[in-house]
Amino acid sequence: MTAEAFAVEEHRAHLLAIGYRLTGSRADAEDAVQDAWLRWDRLGPDGRAQVRDTRAWLATTVGRLCLDRVRSAPARRERYVGPWLPEPLVTTGPDDVLDAVVAREDVRIAAMLVLERLSPDQRVAFVLHDTAGVGFDDVADVLGCTTPTARQLASRARKAVGAAADAGDLPDAVPEPEQRRVLDALVAALAAGDVPALVAVLHPDAALRTDGGGIVKAARRIVVGADKVARLLVALVEQAGPEVLAGARPVLVNGEAGLVIPSEPAPIVVALTVDGGRALAVHAVLTPEKAPP
Repeated sequence: MTAEAFAVEEHRAHLLAIGYRLTGSRADAEDAVQDAWLRWDRLGPDGRAQVRDTRAWLATTVGRLCLDRVRSAPARRERYVGPWLPEPLVTTGPDDVLDAVVAREDVRIAAMLVLERLSPDQRVAFVLHDTAGVGFDDVADVLGCTTPTARQLASRARKAVGAAADAGDLPDAVPEPEQRRVLDALVAALAAGDVPALVAVLHPDAALRTDGGGIVKAARRIVVGADKVARLLVALVEQAGPEVLAGARPVLVNGEAGLVIPSEPAPIVVALTVDGGRALAVHAVLTPEKAPP
């Protein structure tokens, strides 16, 4: 591996995390990292020698490459059919580069959904400065604004994220064994078709998001409330047949307990957000475009 390639590979997980937090897409993040490598290579030895901080240079380059996609996201979300969820990051073990990406709590699905509430420029400023450590001068250069404006954008984003946490939309991460316990109880109740048992596993304010992208049949709205979520989940499993859960395998999705359920035309990825020992949110990604590789 050349020194130039090693410089990018050394920071690959960090850069993928930036691209993913900006776009919600693994493919877009990987494309941005690849393009950043090409730009780094094109600098040549003299140009690279003038870069004082390789990590920061690569991070701002990834941010700049993702900027158009971030700014076009609101319009794309308006056209999206049903609830939108980020492309799930299903990890396979410590040898997977994504294992280092999902080690950060800010790529949890709940955290990604909070980022969706920010304006595009707030999101870029917050991700680059608060989570990637990029200086405000460089953030301003990426956004094409003044440094004070970049500071203000990040400050507003920070307040919005804090407000989401205070409202209970972004609970603290819980240990994996607790996540797994809740997931196992949820699956057992579903397999038995036991609505009361399922309600007991769900938080009273539980929300179910099913992302079918208009390609696969899914609920067009977020379903809220433990009883409504439980009845819909039981009905869906009864419709699919009990064997649908028999083939499910436990995985980590964005660093949290989840399942991959065999299905056609693509496997279904399910992840939970756990709070207070119950499932506060159930996220189900059905759209084939977001299926794990």
